[in-house]
Amino acid sequence: MNIHRAKDRSSKSSHQHQKLQELEGFVKRHPDGFGFFIPDSLDFPDVFIPKHFMVGIMSNDRVLVQPERERDGRYRGEIVAIIERAFDKVTGRLKLLNPYQGVIRDEGHAWGQDISVDVNPGKGAKDGDWVSVAITSHPGESSGFCGYIIAVIGDAGDPIHDNLRVLHSHEIPVEFSSECESYAKDLPLEIDSEEIKRRVDLRELPFVTIDGVTAKDFDDAICVRKEKEGFKLYVAIADVSHYVKPGSPIDIDAYERGTSTYFPGFVAPMLPEALSNELCSLKPKVDRLAMVAEVDLSYSGEFLNYKFYEAVIRSQARITYGEAQEIFEGECPDEFKHVETDVCLARDLAHITMNRRFKEGSLNLEVPETEIEVDGSGIPIDIIKSERLESHKVIEEMMLTANVSVAKFFHDKGLPALYRVHEEPKPESIEILEGFLSQFGHVTSLKGSRLQKKISKALQEFSGKPQEHILNMLTLRSLNQAKYDVDNIGHFGLGFVDYTHFTSPIRRYPDLIVHRLLKSLVHPNRGYVASSEEDLATAGVVLSAYEQRSVKAERQLKAIKKARFMNQFIGSDYIGLISSVTKFGVFVILRQFDVDGLVKTEDLGNEYFEFDEQNLMLVGKRSGMAYCIGDQVKVKVVATDVDMGRVDFILADGVERKSEREERRPSQKKERRERHRKGKKSDKSRSKKPRRR
Repeated sequence: MNIHRAKDRSSKSSHQHQKLQELEGFVKRHPDGFGFFIPDSLDFPDVFIPKHFMVGIMSNDRVLVQPERERDGRYRGEIVAIIERAFDKVTGRLKLLNPYQGVIRDEGHAWGQDISVDVNPGKGAKDGDWVSVAITSHPGESSGFCGYIIAVIGDAGDPIHDNLRVLHSHEIPVEFSSECESYAKDLPLEIDSEEIKRRVDLRELPFVTIDGVTAKDFDDAICVRKEKEGFKLYVAIADVSHYVKPGSPIDIDAYERGTSTYFPGFVAPMLPEALSNELCSLKPKVDRLAMVAEVDLSYSGEFLNYKFYEAVIRSQARITYGEAQEIFEGECPDEFKHVETDVCLARDLAHITMNRRFKEGSLNLEVPETEIEVDGSGIPIDIIKSERLESHKVIEEMMLTANVSVAKFFHDKGLPALYRVHEEPKPESIEILEGFLSQFGHVTSLKGSRLQKKISKALQEFSGKPQEHILNMLTLRSLNQAKYDVDNIGHFGLGFVDYTHFTSPIRRYPDLIVHRLLKSLVHPNRGYVASSEEDLATAGVVLSAYEQRSVKAERQLKAIKKARFMNQFIGSDYIGLISSVTKFGVFVILRQFDVDGLVKTEDLGNEYFEFDEQNLMLVGKRSGMAYCIGDQVKVKVVATDVDMGRVDFILADGVERKSEREERRPSQKKERRERHRKGKKSDKSRSKKPRRR
């Protein structure tokens, strides 16, 4: 085994960590620069790798990691050696620097840096062509990241068309009307001085925006001050309603979309880019109009006071989630030293509000998102399960606080408003979820009061275990869809009595409606008129449907990209976990790539398998062999269907299955098989015709 010891990159962090034995596995590079290490051992959870330890590391490299347990129970680690590189060649769009030299940009964020390319004129590669490049030296090596062209791909089978095909299939508008484009171009680029005079001037406050590395539409900026009785939180939201007037061409086009639709490396925006990425975006060092929620909270996180007003702000820094995480870890980049204290103060407040929220009944559900990294042509480079960092949670808490304050304000005024509501799950859904949890060894009932706490406590038992992701997904499927409504029934998942959406008017039309309602109350002389209850009810139904339309489109596009990505791995074997069981087969989610595929029932073995719907298992009629959710299996990729977004597996030959439940509770699966047999006998006895008398 050829192991390249990593350079010494000792951490400056002041945290006290417990060092553990070194582990082998593979690493995933996040677009923000940090990484997640997935160990070979199923008994050890994923490990967060800080950005400074990812220098010279490419996504999917096999590495040796020194993990450390942090005080909160999570794990962070240092890459101490590179065991094997994941890539020996890459593809991308060639940018010619001269006839003999070019570069391919790291658009998919999987490499960590751009690759310098030697161009052989004999290959006929032109500027902008898609080329395949053999790597001669990797990132972090003395020669730099270099390679040479081995093939010119050109424009054949350009996957960028995936985006348009999915948008059209879901009837999501692709282009803005000419009236909308013209209206956007006529908007002033500079803020009118008279408008500034009419607003609260907050340009001296140290607002910051914290968002993803690829984000361009900055909806929100935050500022936290510490005061005698607690904290003062300022949440500044882009003042879209100032520019988008009801009934205007932009407003009509925005309503037809309802929301921005986000695909990997592509966005179908709700607003033209002249607004979403420029005039309304809270960019650093420029004056921007904002609607501000100013919230006073006690040191225990209790609401003391809140008020709302139009303001002008000037963001002092644009920080990515990865950079914010570095600040939290005591490794603040030099360019953010001027706001380091303010960012850490936001973290302190977030910890307080989060603890209070969970104590009061908010559902603690961690469902990592699937991130598909693509290059400029839409070709998938890598698929990762993106864990949420502390920095993500801090911003989430700030936005939740602002949304709750606005909803409370509407409720106190007793006027019709548009709320974000989430109904309590149906009893039969909870019964099914209880069955899922019991299959993994959880024995406490979920019935009765304080349901959110019971669910959260049950899921905590599986934290850090391979089944954690599956159980969180099963829990999410058991819940109702959140929606927009004038009937304020509260939000079950968050545990809030009053909740609305106020913080993202650039990408969500309901937030724009909320801004107009808010202004009609706090600035009644500025021409803003409240909508009628009937109009709000109609908007709630329509915009909830548009939201689900975008969710389905995003889900379909991800499936297509996953199939494209896995096409290169046909014939390869992977370890995975059974995530779902149906009468026609089992779905398996891979550990290395956040991809699931189907193993058909006929490919499970040379016998007939019966589907036990009650226990969610496939049972061999002759052998009694059972396949259940959470079982570990080794599968082989055998086929992909890009058009349908489907990946097919078969069980890999000669591999013994492993069930986590069999290790923890050896008799459990035997008991379930026995229940299955008894159920069959009972069904047979009930099916017999009674004797005539």
